Amino acid sequence: MLDFIILSLHFFICFLISVAIWCRPKDVDLRSSSTGTVEKGPDGLLLIGKEDDIKRSRRVTAKVDGREVVVFYHEGKFHAMDSRCYHEGGPLCLGEIEDINGQACITCPWHKYKITLETGEGLYEGINPLEPSPTPQWQSKGVKQRIHKVTIDNGNVYVSPPDLSVSFDSDYFADKYKNNGDLAMEK
Repeated sequence: MLDFIILSLHFFICFLISVAIWCRPKDVDLRSSSTGTVEKGPDGLLLIGKEDDIKRSRRVTAKVDGREVVVFYHEGKFHAMDSRCYHEGGPLCLGEIEDINGQACITCPWHKYKITLETGEGLYEGINPLEPSPTPQWQSKGVKQRIHKVTIDNGNVYVSPPDLSVSFDSDYFADKYKNNGDLAMEK
């Protein structure tokens, strides 16, 4: 009987999660203008939205040339990065932000990978087995997630288009999840 109750509770929780995902705010599609082009701002920057709107919502996901980008407003700063986690493509827009050693980090909701908002570094907790009593310390895996420069101009939030001459691990999933978040067609 206890197994039945636990199984029922599991299905109910899964149902609530799917409803929450289905009802969440929809992504902003920057290509929805009547001309079919992204609205450009000063110096070729791409318009994401109004500063006050993003401050209220704390985060917004937008399409930049078909690529999902999430813009966060956290502790008085704007940060932008590829929306899909470099590890397995988890939706970073649904992750929690936490402080790790004085750095704001997004936690991927799928596998709990930690990524700094400022630099896109992947962080992990590791130990030095040569220490007499090793304690876990946060360490860097290096920059794994593509970040995008954010510019504020006249109350509008802009991001720089990605510089694809430099590659990051998150590029794989940014390409894979083009076309409204569905898996892209293989070439």
